Amino acid sequence: MNAPLYSFKEVELKWQNFWAHHKSYEVKEPGDSCYYVLEQFPYPSGRLHMGHVRVYTLGDTIARFQRGFGKTVLHPMGWDSFGLPAENAAIQHGVSPSKWTLENIQAMKKHFMSLGLSYDWSREIITSDVSYYEQEQKIFLDFYKKGLIYRKESWVNWDPEEKTVLANEQVINGRGWRSGVPVERRLLSQWFLKITKFSDALLENLKDLPDWPENVRTMQEKWIGRSQGARIFFSLKDPLDGMNRNLEVFSTRPETLFGASFLCIAPNHPIALKLAEKDEDLAAFIQECLRQDTSEATLQKAEKKGFKTALLGEHPFDKNWTLPIFIANFVVMDYGTGAVFGCPAHDDRDLDFARLYDLPILPVIEDPNGGVFCKDQDDEAYVGPGVLIHSEFLNGLDINEAQRVVIMRLEEIKKGYGEITYRLRDWGVSRQRYWGCPIPMIHCPVCGVVPVPQEALPVVLPENVSFDIPGNPLDHDASWKDVLCPQCDGKAERETDTLDTFFESSWYFLRFCSPRASIPFNRNDVQAFMPVDIYVGGVEHAVLHLLYSRFFTMALKECGYLDFEEPFKSLLTQGFVCHETYQDEKGAWLYPEEVKKSKDGTYVTLRDDLLVRVGRSEKMSKSHKNVVDPSVILKEYGADTARLFMLSDTPPERNLDWSESGIEGCWRYINRLWRLGSRALERIEIISRLNLKSETSLKTEEEAFLRLLNTTVQFVTKAYELYHFNTAVAQCRTFSNDFARFIEESQNAPLIREGLQTLLRLLSPIIPHLTSEIWSIMEGQDQVVDFLPWPKADPKYLEAPTISLSVQINGKLRGVLTLPNNASEETVKCEALKLPNVKQEFDKGATLKRVVFVQNRIMNLVVV
Repeated sequence: MNAPLYSFKEVELKWQNFWAHHKSYEVKEPGDSCYYVLEQFPYPSGRLHMGHVRVYTLGDTIARFQRGFGKTVLHPMGWDSFGLPAENAAIQHGVSPSKWTLENIQAMKKHFMSLGLSYDWSREIITSDVSYYEQEQKIFLDFYKKGLIYRKESWVNWDPEEKTVLANEQVINGRGWRSGVPVERRLLSQWFLKITKFSDALLENLKDLPDWPENVRTMQEKWIGRSQGARIFFSLKDPLDGMNRNLEVFSTRPETLFGASFLCIAPNHPIALKLAEKDEDLAAFIQECLRQDTSEATLQKAEKKGFKTALLGEHPFDKNWTLPIFIANFVVMDYGTGAVFGCPAHDDRDLDFARLYDLPILPVIEDPNGGVFCKDQDDEAYVGPGVLIHSEFLNGLDINEAQRVVIMRLEEIKKGYGEITYRLRDWGVSRQRYWGCPIPMIHCPVCGVVPVPQEALPVVLPENVSFDIPGNPLDHDASWKDVLCPQCDGKAERETDTLDTFFESSWYFLRFCSPRASIPFNRNDVQAFMPVDIYVGGVEHAVLHLLYSRFFTMALKECGYLDFEEPFKSLLTQGFVCHETYQDEKGAWLYPEEVKKSKDGTYVTLRDDLLVRVGRSEKMSKSHKNVVDPSVILKEYGADTARLFMLSDTPPERNLDWSESGIEGCWRYINRLWRLGSRALERIEIISRLNLKSETSLKTEEEAFLRLLNTTVQFVTKAYELYHFNTAVAQCRTFSNDFARFIEESQNAPLIREGLQTLLRLLSPIIPHLTSEIWSIMEGQDQVVDFLPWPKADPKYLEAPTISLSVQINGKLRGVLTLPNNASEETVKCEALKLPNVKQEFDKGATLKRVVFVQNRIMNLVVV
């Protein structure tokens, strides 16, 4: 009897409606054993892309797997819905950001439903909803009271396209992380979060996160950037009026002070700005530098430029030794003191600068083999170990000891001191845009900056704003901006900057624990669910989002909200979904559906058979048009096929190459599994109808099948625990082949049933619709398979009944024994001595000296 065709559209819709109608995945309250699965929530762009399909399938598979162990699995979903794209849409299409956002959320939610994702939609949060950002404003005010938020004038990264400020972490290779345009430097009054207060904790706690990928921990460690060195005072020969007499420099290499040949300060250093007031050329140079990105990557690649001033700095150990002071484009105010001393012989950047401006190169470190470097024009800077030379009281000391001694001497003469500094800067959270959380502060000409009273919250965004004037619409909305001061009752203005959208995503995982609470979150619920057991998302958020979330959790603990510091116990960073790229003869990018493969194996355009250039597989992107629309795949193959493809080919942390053959292969397996389930149930019915009794003792082939079944359970369970979903799928496919043969050969209906139940349960986290449907037919009722107990491997079937064991004499193979598993040394020795090749050696007069025995593997008889 042939199985009916698998109608995936009908089956998948049936089960999605069933789960929704029965609210199968809603968590009413914490259970005895909770498990929190969370994927990074999306911005509601309105369209699903393959990256979404992969990350959310990964998280959903983990959630479904964990439910099989009786855990209360919290698996929520929400929307990171503030941000500039909604404002752009409002300008382009004449629709309010709120309306545009909510329409997109509904569209994306429908797509999510069609993937069969097991979310608790009762906990859905929308960060642009007042119910969410009201609680965020409460947190802001508590941070302000605790001294964790402050306002100051600061040089900031300005995105001229988005017309807003960007955090350092949002500047990628000198460009805005979203707009892609070159970033400028501007001086603005901004609100800052004091993340630097937690620099040590953010760094130290990384070692307590063993389940985070090592590369992510390393990225955070480098971004925090702990540096140990010294703050050194160089007295100015002719100090400027109103300025400090000392130029303070931070250096991680104070032991090289006797190799110093120049000083450099940042373009926006107070001394530089003071000099620029009377020097047009310098002012122009500073403006040029400020247009340059100050990210580490850009500074390393940029051409080194300097502007020599008339100022001289006195060496801290010899006031008659003066160093010229330059303003340089590679020095930034945000690190150290905004000033450095240059030691060209032992720093590549300083060496480039010294050669450019013909400055002295003074070697002060000799390598262990006695070599002195930088004697010739072509020499590189020496940055290795060695001993100090040409350095007075430091001569003969190694680098570490010299650093200790020079700091001690600087402190004795009051010319400096040892210091630890960090690359991490306080987080600027002010954004000059409308569509964001209003900052709950008021500016009063009499009282200064005043917090909005708690009882006056929330500060709600006005609905009907005009985008006719460039910039922030809140600046021009007098009806919203003009208020009375809560302290003096005089005329005042609201803060018109809104919060960086990373503010919302830095605590949303806590709000999911009690999303309808009238406070940010219920402490008891957070205690039950947090920290997040597994957090799934892209490695591109390793510095930005993850670092901010860790800081937020620490800050909330300091404010009394929490009693733990780390929000995410384990982290799974998935790779990109990639596809080949295609270009026509003119270099224009083509979509995959615009290309076909010709008979001779070359690729041509579908429209006119023109030759197509096939590029490498790379991350799917709209710009290169190498994208595949998930909705097309879901329509043609269904959710289970898409989910299976996302997990079956590649480990989660690696990039996944999309291929038509791959998705076709998954579709064939889905149909094969449907036929396999139908055939198994048919065989069970036939055996029962014919009243064929299985024997009381298991046959050899049945024992073999039970061993295969239980080893498969053991292997697949471990693979799920390690997130090795591709190997889990591969093992299930192998088992499917053996199970298909067993179905036809066995008369044991209960064992066929057990095999089918096990296979369905092992695959159910990945392909939930198909497995649920077959299970329903088998059991005669619809039920949520996720909550059924996960299969357990029976230990007695995990070991093979016999093993093959090698027998050697003096390391040379003399025979192989087939023995019961875990046979004792005495048993093996007794059987080994019976082997003809072994017996022959002893018949010739060999004497046994000792026995080397490794159970189940080898016995080596050492003879003389």
